[in-house]
Amino acid sequence: MSREQALLISPAELKAIVGDIDDAKVIEILELKPTYADLELAAAWATGNGDVLAKEGRPIAGTAAAILEILTADDE
Repeated sequence: MSREQALLISPAELKAIVGDIDDAKVIEILELKPTYADLELAAAWATGNGDVLAKEGRPIAGTAAAILEILTADDE
């Protein structure tokens, strides 16, 4: 099963995982065709749990890192 076939994440599901974000960010994230794992990892890092996850050997990279960048773009 290809990545596209396996994933049909709705905007509501995305917001349930990463929190209430604006529609432009929802669209930008969905265009990345993320997995649930990507979303959960990015959400954890965005809420400040990245240090704990990194210590557990779960660094952020790839799609999850791109999602994190979108989620935290306004924080800078």
